[in-house]
Amino acid sequence: MSARLNPDEWFTGGASVGDLQRTLATAGHRRLFQRAIEHASAFRDRVADRPPRPLISAAELQARFDGPTPEVGEEPLAVIDALNSAAEPGLAGCTGPRFFGWVIGASQPVGVAADMLTSAWGQNAGAYACSPAAAMAEKIAARWLLDMLRLPADSSVGFVTGATMASCVCLAAARNAVLAQVGWDVEADGLQGAPPVRVFVGEDAHVTVHAALRYLGFGSRAVRIPADTQGRMDAPALRAALDQGSGPAIVIAQAGQMNTGEFDPVADLARTCRRHGAWLHVDGAFGLWARTVPELAELTAGLEEASSWSVDGHKWLQLPYDSGFAIVRDAAAHRRAMSITASYLPPAGEGEYEPGQLVPELSRRARGFAVWAQLRALGRHGIADLVRRHCALARRVARRLATEPGVTVLNAVPLNQVIVTFGTGTVEECNTLTQATVAQLQDDNICLAGGAQWRRHFVLRLSLIAGPLLEADADRLTSAVLAAWRRVRSHARRRQAVVV
Repeated sequence: MSARLNPDEWFTGGASVGDLQRTLATAGHRRLFQRAIEHASAFRDRVADRPPRPLISAAELQARFDGPTPEVGEEPLAVIDALNSAAEPGLAGCTGPRFFGWVIGASQPVGVAADMLTSAWGQNAGAYACSPAAAMAEKIAARWLLDMLRLPADSSVGFVTGATMASCVCLAAARNAVLAQVGWDVEADGLQGAPPVRVFVGEDAHVTVHAALRYLGFGSRAVRIPADTQGRMDAPALRAALDQGSGPAIVIAQAGQMNTGEFDPVADLARTCRRHGAWLHVDGAFGLWARTVPELAELTAGLEEASSWSVDGHKWLQLPYDSGFAIVRDAAAHRRAMSITASYLPPAGEGEYEPGQLVPELSRRARGFAVWAQLRALGRHGIADLVRRHCALARRVARRLATEPGVTVLNAVPLNQVIVTFGTGTVEECNTLTQATVAQLQDDNICLAGGAQWRRHFVLRLSLIAGPLLEADADRLTSAVLAAWRRVRSHARRRQAVVV
């Protein structure tokens, strides 16, 4: 092929070698990237004003993407435009100030811009030799993370997809380490015939913890430790459970219960674990970031005493999806559990860093670039301000909701989560009214929030964590919730009057 690629030229698809030998230039990468940026900027410009819940049906959305299998490539600019057109009606308002449905960060612009560069650079961060820059970005960002979260400085940090995989990585290290204590080498001998490992979790542990345990061969038989009305693990109950047996043990605590926002008494749990030689893992998907706020020191006390921690980057750090961190105190145990070696993978030289030895993937996105950029852009104080503001806004919402007749806030709101029930009758009656209020709120589509089951109660669950939230946004949320409740209450009263 005599034609030469240049920055303003790019291939279109072709059906034959002859087609590929024709003119290459249709839309250079500069124009493609610029068009993508234009679409992205247009979405962000309007996100505060668009309905937070997509209105298009699944069938309609599928039809927008559907078509026969492509045989001949299309003009690249047209493809980017077609993608934007197909996706736009089905995009949720996660990055805007009207989204409170789940604990999802707002993908702030600096992280997004760095992530764009990451895609353009096309680096595989599996080994230092593949991308020295990616490796060093992770090394430095990891050091900053440990400092900001006030965790042991010599801990290892694996950059993964999110807290689910972070827990999986940490618990793999835990499994292998506690079995090594009784002379079993998981790396060499696997799990067939291994001594049993006792696993203890709070009864309100997040579902992803149970998923990670299944992935690692523990099944679904972890001992569930009772928790109080706010979801905090009962420390004496854990001590009693550990005292009933012996042998390798793993305890999983949480920092930030997904409904109440509460923290397990980790300092007490850590003392018990040390006495029994148990590994203590903390699921801190979003709550671990409270470590950056001095005023929340009492809430987060003792977290530094754990053996490992999992935390998301795409929640309070506001990184674009996906981003999470597996942090392990025993770096050697971490590496043993995750190491991948082959003759074609050159070992790290002096001063080099191998981030791929701390995660399951050999082929992996260079997530460290966006993390490095976001940490520099926000700094310790910027992250603390985000956490502090969101917690204050959650309390503001809870206070106003609690003054409305028939509205009950079930949690103490120590962090950014608020759970609410509606009605004053039996639990079953309140559950029916709460379900109707959630449905009405979603139909109104002023703000997006969802429901969840908390003990016997169906609750409205509000997560205030999107980066740009202001008091006006919190007040709009409160007004939307109260308007939905008042409509449901009025309808219930009319229906009751007809029955009477």
